[in-house]
Parts: sequence; C-alpha cells; structure tokens
Amino acid sequence: MRIGELAQRSGVAVETIRYYEAQGLLPAPLRLDNNYRNYTRKHLARLHFIRHCRLLDMSLEEIAKLTNLENAHKLDERLAWVSQLLENQRVSEDSGNLLHDLKSDLLPEEVFAFTPKGDVINLPTGATCIDFAYAIHSAVGNRMVGCKVNNRMVPIDHVVSTGEIIEVILGPADKGPSRDWLKIVRTSEAKSKIRNWFKKMRREENIQEGRDTLARELRREMIFIPDDELDEFIGSCCRRLRQNNAEELYAAIGYGGITIANCLPKLKEEWQKRKSEEGKNEQLARVDLSKVHATDGVVVEGFDNTPIKFAKCCSPLPGDPIVGFITRGFGVSIHKQSCVNAISSMKDPTNAPRWVKAYWADSVKDSYKAGLEIVALDRNELLRDVLSALADIRVPIYTMNARQVENNCAVVSLTIGINNTEHLNRVVARLSKVKDVLKVTRS
Repeated sequence: MRIGELAQRSGVAVETIRYYEAQGLLPAPLRLDNNYRNYTRKHLARLHFIRHCRLLDMSLEEIAKLTNLENAHKLDERLAWVSQLLENQRVSEDSGNLLHDLKSDLLPEEVFAFTPKGDVINLPTGATCIDFAYAIHSAVGNRMVGCKVNNRMVPIDHVVSTGEIIEVILGPADKGPSRDWLKIVRTSEAKSKIRNWFKKMRREENIQEGRDTLARELRREMIFIPDDELDEFIGSCCRRLRQNNAEELYAAIGYGGITIANCLPKLKEEWQKRKSEEGKNEQLARVDLSKVHATDGVVVEGFDNTPIKFAKCCSPLPGDPIVGFITRGFGVSIHKQSCVNAISSMKDPTNAPRWVKAYWADSVKDSYKAGLEIVALDRNELLRDVLSALADIRVPIYTMNARQVENNCAVVSLTIGINNTEHLNRVVARLSKVKDVLKVTRS
C-alpha cells in the first residue's frame, strides 16, 4: 500500500510516518519499479503498536527498545502481550498500574537465575524470589514458604541477581500466598497469579476484605451509610462498575481485580443523586379525614384502626410526607415518601398494588423516636457537651453510641424523643453549635 493509504488506515500523519522511519521505529519499506514505497500489513501493525505506546505516555526511546527490530518473532509476542494487557485494563486495571506493568515487563534489564536442576529463569531487574517461584509455575509460587540462594536461606523478598542458584522451599498443598506479596513482587505475571489464587480460593475472605475496605473508604469521604443499608446501596451501583451484585464487587476489591480508585467516583455520584432526591416527594391526593380514624397519629386510606409500624429505614416523623405499605402479617408499614426503599419497591409491579396513601392526623403522639448521627472532631469532652446540649432543650435520650473513625473524627449515634420535624430541626440546629461538631444528619 502507498504511504497515503497507510496514514489513513493507521490514523498516523504522513509526516509522522516518515519521521518514525528516520528514527528506526518503522522498518524501511521496499520500493517498487516506479520507486514508490510499498508498505505492508507489518508496517500497519507496527504503527498501531507505536500509537498504543504513545497513548501510555511512553517515550520514543522506550518504544525503540520494545520494538527490537532485529528480533521479529519476539516483537510479535510483545505486540500480542500489549494487546492483552490493554484488554485487561479495560476490564479492571487502572491506567497507572497498566503503564507500570508494561514498563516493568517490557523495558527491563534482565537478570538470569538458575534452578537447582540448572534451568534458566530470566526476570526483570529488581525481581524477587517470589517472582522467581511464580516464573517456574503458579503452583510453586502458591506453595512457597521460603527459599535458598546459593544454598543459604534468604528472605522471600530477596532481590534476584544474575548467576544465583535459587531453591524454592514448598509448604503444604493447601498453602496459599499472602496479600502482602502483591506489594513485593515486580512482574505482572506474579501479581496476576496471586490475584487469581485469591479470586478462586478465598472468596468469602475476599468479600469481607472488600466490604471492610470499601466501607472504610466511604467513611473517609464523609459518606456515612448504616451497615444494614450498605449492601443495598452498593448493589444499586454494581451495573455501572460491571459487576452483577454487591458480593462480586466486594470479592473483586478483596483480591485486587478492581481498585478503590475506580469505584469511588461512581459511588460518590450515586450518593449525591440519592441526597438530591430526598427532597423530591411524590404528590399524593388527600382523602377526607373525617371518614377514617387515626392509629398512632397516622391515617391510612382505606383502613380503619389498622396496626401500623414506622419503618426503621427512614424513621418518619410528623411533618414528613409519608406513604403506607401493606405488610404480610403486620398491618401497614409507614415510610417517608422520599425513602429509597419505598421508591424502589413502588417501581416493582408485584409490590406496587400494596402501597397506599397515608397522612398524619391532626392529633398525633406526644413523642416519636428519631435517629441522629453526629460527626465531630474527636476530643475528651465531646459526649459531655452533646448531652448537655440535649438536656438544655429537654430532649429525652433512648440510646447513644460513639465510635472513633479516621481523620481524628468521632461519630455519635443517638436515638432521641421528637415531637415533629420542626422540633427535630431545632434539635439539629442546637447540636450543630456544639464545639467541634462538623455535621449532624438524620439517620
């Protein structure tokens, strides 16, 4: 093909192609009888390879090392490896890890070590004994408990040097790698095999590890979600993160298939979306209250003196727009109209008929339980000041729990007696004035 066609098919300008030829990145094409340059599919493949490398911010000097024009067979292997690495990056890895793995595996000064049987294992400079074990076989790496270098015991993070004879000491068949090894190994091959082992053999451990890690990072970002609501919240974001459910996402985080850095932006977006929807209430037509009777200060359309309970997921108070759900076994459950669980259930065709209109009656109970969560800078007298503020405005306290979180902060969870939303707003305003209190939210 002519240079114009090559430029069109590769997306590389003609001037750039000629520059790559001059720099030795692109082999010189054969010339036809009419002296025109004749480019082949190999030139097109080479240009695609160079473009991928440039997208990864690699220099022309680094690319020149990769291409290794004298060894076409090795180049083909490298081209295939880069293509696979790019595909893996689109699935789970972030670009930073991709570039690190690419440069560490394709641009090393290699070292050569030997097994006790005389087999040669080549590794990039800086590789450890763990990398050596996984280069032999994944089963060897997974069972590794120690190693000898030149017949002397060394730590497993020993950096391999050329000419060393390395003997891998194996443990039991069910022995597995440590998560800390991911911070030690140099090669992407070893990292991949370690992650695959945890993915297959430690699913329950991965799920717990991933859940704890994600919950900790959400708190660091000042996103406070109750433990019993975390799975539901994460589950609503799974599709955007290319996972089927919350457990799969936790497991992927646990074994290292997905990074927290990739998850957090989408979780933050979902959190902000939910917060913005809290103030949007569905408009429900009112009924003639004179024809029905209230139970615990709530009127449920079509029901007279039916048992009711207030949903713990949203804890509605007088003044909150509410809606009722006909339960199986216990009357009607009352939710806030803005409750995430209620909105989701209303969209389900099987549950939609069980939702009924509900209103606060003119005569309501004197006190309702409401949950509050206080985020404040941690200090010795914080609880005393919170209790003093509540005593000043004569608010009963049913439960109190305090725990330390990261960034030198503390979270105080309260259950208090409240008359209505107006009363609650006054309490929140008073608590917000307590020294070092950063945030007061309804839980």
